[in-house]
Amino acid sequence: MNIIKYPLSTEKSIRMMESENKLIFVVDKKATKKQIKEEIEKEFNAGVKKVNVQITHEGKKKAYIKFADDTPAIDIATKLGLM
Repeated sequence: MNIIKYPLSTEKSIRMMESENKLIFVVDKKATKKQIKEEIEKEFNAGVKKVNVQITHEGKKKAYIKFADDTPAIDIATKLGLM
């Protein structure tokens, strides 16, 4: 199962990345917070502090990933081509 579908690059996500060291990803609806955390850590070799999820009114599941202090979200965004 491919848990992470794609990163979101919106004004809000860029602001969160800069101020809170967070990135937003659209993920599989069946994925748990634990699965999302493990997948992000494995995929990007990054420390994850916290995962929050939200189901949108369109039925998509968004994961708000708070990275550890030693992992700047902007570096991961650069690798993904968001910046």
